[in-house]
Amino acid sequence: MLFGRTPVLPTPDQALGGRPEPSYSVPERHTVLGTPLLGPYPEGYETADFGLGCFWGAERKFWQTEGVWTTLVGYQGGHTPHPTYEEVCSGLTGHTEAVRVVFDPAKVSYDTLLKLFWESHNPTQGFRQGNDVGTQYRSAIYPHSPAQAEAAEASRTRYQQVLTASGHGTISTEILPAEDRPFYPAEGYHQQYLDKNPAGYCGIGGTGVSCPVGVGAGG
Repeated sequence: MLFGRTPVLPTPDQALGGRPEPSYSVPERHTVLGTPLLGPYPEGYETADFGLGCFWGAERKFWQTEGVWTTLVGYQGGHTPHPTYEEVCSGLTGHTEAVRVVFDPAKVSYDTLLKLFWESHNPTQGFRQGNDVGTQYRSAIYPHSPAQAEAAEASRTRYQQVLTASGHGTISTEILPAEDRPFYPAEGYHQQYLDKNPAGYCGIGGTGVSCPVGVGAGG
């Protein structure tokens, strides 16, 4: 990357081997919401996974949303089991930085979370977000149900239409089932990073184009 090379996702054979268990612990509770990070989660609540660039600022976007019960950051969409932050940043695990969102569907719809997702980053940039370059910054949605997958695909189609009309490029967001893309929680210091470090780096920024997802569609 430092020499202008385009980041490339590793194949399973090229990826780091990882480990059978995590090499670090994760805090028990959310520093802002006070809720358990790893569960148990309330019955009837749903889980959503999103990748939209540096997960510090992305997580804050979601924990500030009414109806979100807990959030945590982690690594998803790659090949290496239980990776570390350094391994993910090497580009040799295939993961993207992701945010797991546990929410009450009676208070906030999945469509509303999709709208926040699309408007909080630029999904046309491939393996980067702004000045952050690397496969770990790619845009991604990992649905937890057929209904979420259908909503995610529909939202991508709708947002592409308004982006194209505004002169933007093609959405590069990957949409793949969460059941096939394990979520590995990140190290403790990454969890709610911008609550612990209010002046910390936040690379989150959208296109300025409003997303129609959720408008007249149940959200």
